[in-house]
Amino acid sequence: MTGYGRAQELIDGREILVEIKSVNSRFLEQNVRIGRSYTYLEEDLKSLLKTRVSRGKVEISVSVTLVEGKRADIRVNEEIVKGYLDAMKQYNDTVGDEYSLDPDGCFYGDPDGLMTDKMRWATVIGLPDVFRVEKPQEDEDAVRSAVLRVAAAALEAFVTMRETEGRSLMEDVRTRLHLIAGHVAVIEREAPRLTDRYRERLYARISDLLEGQNIDQQRILTEAAIFSEKTAVDEETVRLRSHLAQMEALLAQEGGVGRKLDFLVQEMNREVNTIGSKVQDVDITAIVVEMKSEIEKIREQIQNIE
Repeated sequence: MTGYGRAQELIDGREILVEIKSVNSRFLEQNVRIGRSYTYLEEDLKSLLKTRVSRGKVEISVSVTLVEGKRADIRVNEEIVKGYLDAMKQYNDTVGDEYSLDPDGCFYGDPDGLMTDKMRWATVIGLPDVFRVEKPQEDEDAVRSAVLRVAAAALEAFVTMRETEGRSLMEDVRTRLHLIAGHVAVIEREAPRLTDRYRERLYARISDLLEGQNIDQQRILTEAAIFSEKTAVDEETVRLRSHLAQMEALLAQEGGVGRKLDFLVQEMNREVNTIGSKVQDVDITAIVVEMKSEIEKIREQIQNIE
């Protein structure tokens, strides 16, 4: 089921933003997007989500920004810089005067002497690992508590949106179930009449063939009975009504029912297919087609129901 929830709060000098969104999926798929410094929170966030969500492809995005408190300590990594300079000097001795070192010992390729001192230093500071960044140590328990607090608020908004959508979907499914029940009632009324029609057609056909001769009435009754047995759909309509009742009951329940609805839709489709194969009647075949169309629409909708 689709859904979106967002929460933002400033807690202990940290601006925390959590967004949760989802698209349809038969199972629960979770993806947490969070800064590398806070990956230890990933399992906590997934556990929180599982308390309220059991189906859907869900993405949780978390942003934590320090707006107050101690700044990061940034220092020049002297050993790394010295290593670069030693390598540059060695290379300078190898290639000669085409490349040179400035008075501060910075290497640059500038045979025409056009580079400024700032440009020369930029050659060095742009190299990897020249600076060492030491971030202030954070209290992981405090961060965990703060992030989960904001995540819980985002999750509440997310679930509320899904519940609103879910109520609309369930009403649509109920409407289609009632349509199918109406079609079942027509089949239950019309199917028994097929035997009488078959017997009449069979009698008329034999009469034409025998041209007035005596007709074996018992044989016609026997053929009609065989036909009735082959085309009887009482069992299928009873099971179909049972599935419809079970779906209505599930829609009234709290909690995750999507997978159970999936199963019942498959069983309903099976019964309708059997009715279609047994009853070779134009009118009933048209009803079967209508029922299959409604069942397919229900199947699509319940992919969105948890």
